[in-house]
Amino acid sequence: MSGFSGGRVLAVLIKEFRQLTRDRVTYAMMLAIPVMQLLLFGYAINAEPRHLPTALLVQENSRHARSIAAALHNSGYFDLTHQARSPAELDALLRRGEVQFAITIPGDFTRRVARGDKAQILVEADATDPSATGGAVAALAALPQQALVHDLSGAAARPGASAPPFEVIVHRRYNPEAITAYNIVPGLLGVILSLTLVMMTALSVTRETERGTMESLLATPLEPIEVMVGKLGPYVLVGLVQTTVILVLARFLFHVPMQGGWLGLLLGIGLFIVGSLALGFLISTVARSQLQAMQMSFFYMLPSILLSGFMFPFRGMPEWAQVLGQAIPVTHFLRIVRGALLKGQGLEDQWRDLAALLAFVCVVTALAMVRFRRTLD
Repeated sequence: MSGFSGGRVLAVLIKEFRQLTRDRVTYAMMLAIPVMQLLLFGYAINAEPRHLPTALLVQENSRHARSIAAALHNSGYFDLTHQARSPAELDALLRRGEVQFAITIPGDFTRRVARGDKAQILVEADATDPSATGGAVAALAALPQQALVHDLSGAAARPGASAPPFEVIVHRRYNPEAITAYNIVPGLLGVILSLTLVMMTALSVTRETERGTMESLLATPLEPIEVMVGKLGPYVLVGLVQTTVILVLARFLFHVPMQGGWLGLLLGIGLFIVGSLALGFLISTVARSQLQAMQMSFFYMLPSILLSGFMFPFRGMPEWAQVLGQAIPVTHFLRIVRGALLKGQGLEDQWRDLAALLAFVCVVTALAMVRFRRTLD
């Protein structure tokens, strides 16, 4: 047996490099995934979001109210995007998730400040994701001392007053105890369904192509939609079983509240399962091996976890990242699940996210049918 040969090692190295360049999907994944991780973690992830959408209900048109609104805006945590006209409108904005905070300045606020009679403003926070509101709620502690500094100076100063001119009452809605599991466990439903259904479907169809059994299937008079429905049907049942198990465990192990909104939740689950399976089928029409199918599935899962609001506050991301996140079906599914379980949202609150999932199903299904070929290359 001959000794170690650098020439033979070099020949193997050259062979492996050539093989790597032939496998373009693997080559692209090796380059694209580190770049994607760097960009997402470096630019898109922000654990302390600012400029959170806020609705304001002012029941008196006074100088003090305007000063408080200005102080809220100047803090950098609150963007006053909605001017509510009634408590019911304020509540609806918070329930639908259009705003993160709802602030009420009562009609007797100025009079109580002038008399030193325990003036208060009410701040209601959507606390379904405690990490999204923590920094903003902490910033409210400085509001009573700073907001009316100029208004209560000079002749308007309160003689002998040492206490703050008003008090901020904070109500954490939907998750008053700031329990992280209430946010994470419902979100896991979308991540687990995506991970299992997309990858399982992509691997299942690609496996038949690798083993040559797809040829027999293609020799039959089946239409593409018939093949697709037949292949995906069993996995719909798998997805429903997974959903049931997760929801039961969420209730009995983690005590996640289930406020209602069952019709919208069931519609969302059905659309998301079908869309995930269709995406897996689409991936299988592109991948030439099970390894490629797994790599493509992972390429979809990475932004789904990071940009959907599952791990990090969605509103903490820059606008470009939020636009990308809106194109990811997991984002809309998480809103439906959390909205139904924690807020009891109805169809009137969830229709936008349901429409987004329906559009995703239609587009991906159409692409998968177009890509599916009647004959093997």
